[in-house]
Amino acid sequence: MLEKKIAFIGPGVMAEAMIAGLLGQKLSKPQNITAAGPRAERGQELHDKYGIRCTADNGAAASSADVVVLSVKPQRLSEVMKGLRNIPAGALVLSIVAGASIQKIGAGLKHKAIVRSMPNTPGQIGEGITVWTASAEVSPEQRRMAEQILGAMGAQVFVEDEGYLDMATALSGTGPAYVFLFTEALIDAGVHMGFPRRIAEQLVLQTIKGSADFYEQAERHPAALRNQVTSPGGTSAEALYYLEKAGFRTAISRAVWAAYQRSVELGKEKPGHLHEQKDSDEEQ
Repeated sequence: MLEKKIAFIGPGVMAEAMIAGLLGQKLSKPQNITAAGPRAERGQELHDKYGIRCTADNGAAASSADVVVLSVKPQRLSEVMKGLRNIPAGALVLSIVAGASIQKIGAGLKHKAIVRSMPNTPGQIGEGITVWTASAEVSPEQRRMAEQILGAMGAQVFVEDEGYLDMATALSGTGPAYVFLFTEALIDAGVHMGFPRRIAEQLVLQTIKGSADFYEQAERHPAALRNQVTSPGGTSAEALYYLEKAGFRTAISRAVWAAYQRSVELGKEKPGHLHEQKDSDEEQ
């Protein structure tokens, strides 16, 4: 990996997380990493911070790379791929683009060795989890490279069935948004009761972290742990009654399903439709 040249097409937040992880774990050298994007100020920021190469020419960045990482927005992918027809035949294309299938990427790039992955935002601190799969043309060596690159952001899970990627997008990829919303709601409830926000944040954050660690170490079903803290006629029982009455569990399930359906749609829609939908949403 140290001598492999890696080109990031789209120098966004997740691309930076991967760059930071690769350099932090000494899996790559700054001179072997290139970030390509239209904004010169973003490129300069990454160069100053990590010492990597930066360019506004996607094609030039990809033309000499051993690994080309697609890290653009879904609605930009089709247009970006038009400028990436010069990827070396022996290179690996690694995509973190939500909803973009291996077939779509392969057809757009005229390339066969493709890894499709779905990381999540905790990868920015090395605590993420990435689900990924690979086309049949990806070699064993390229698989090992993919494992190292994705592992630089945290845990990684390989799956044979590409269909799991849209599911992972809805569950773990979008998952932090659900957790942040739940966290925000708990903090606001604490403030509503009278806690200073600083104390409410401290109480909620440690409760969530501690509960997750406890669940991992206990190795018991979450329902068993929930029952353990729910005394008959107690405060937890009262709170859970209202959550169930409000459809909390159903709302979570429906939200994840909606995210899954949207991920599938993103893989099918054309760029023009995506922009039309966005404009329509903004008008509403």
